[in-house]
Amino acid sequence: MRTIFCIFLASLCFSSCKNKETYLENKNGFQTIFNEENLNGWRGDSTYWRVEKGILIGEVTPGTILKQNSFIIYEKEQPENFELTLEYKVSESGNSGINYRSEIINNKPFALRGYQCDIDGKNKYTGQNYEEKKRTTLAYMGETVTIPQMPTRIPSDSLRKNVKQNCWQTRTITETKLKPKLKSFVKTNDWNTVHLIVNGNIMQHYINDVLFSKVTDTDEINRSKKGYIGVQVHVGPPMKIEYRNIRLKHL
Repeated sequence: MRTIFCIFLASLCFSSCKNKETYLENKNGFQTIFNEENLNGWRGDSTYWRVEKGILIGEVTPGTILKQNSFIIYEKEQPENFELTLEYKVSESGNSGINYRSEIINNKPFALRGYQCDIDGKNKYTGQNYEEKKRTTLAYMGETVTIPQMPTRIPSDSLRKNVKQNCWQTRTITETKLKPKLKSFVKTNDWNTVHLIVNGNIMQHYINDVLFSKVTDTDEINRSKKGYIGVQVHVGPPMKIEYRNIRLKHL
């Protein structure tokens, strides 16, 4: 009888803890968008993406070298104003990123065009705002930037004319933090937390609760107001990226 009673109490405790966890999640407004069991709601190339022990893993091996970047895309919705939190761990040679307000490129498999919070194992680009397949770098690590309206001299179908050294040339930098100081906040071979706050035309990228970049995009021609979320494996050497605890809150 005592054993049965103990099991009953344990069951109540587990139920209570789970309910409390759900309550806190709902109270804070964040909802899990990766169920940690399978890829339901996500679409990507199974050559590169899998789920293991509750972790979303993207891996490029010597036998599966990429010719172009490949995303796994959250297809259930296209958020507009939101906060996104997740944890990541990346190999030293890894190059990845979190795309948002992005569009699917139909003529390329598992490709996205749009804003990206960059992630890489050597922390050359981590936290910067890079617009994949569009205006390229909008804000480097440590920068607070305003993107003005695109000059009329630049054709909207020839954005590369305003790109130099993989960086959009029409931008105003209002603050710069020291890159070595920011890099010291990123853990090597361990889990790091990303927090994106995307509201209106302002995009903030936090790594481990430290602001790594901020962009105010006033370019009405090229900016995006909503779109898909996706995470990336990048062309280059073999690499591994791991994601967990992916949560979204609408604003």
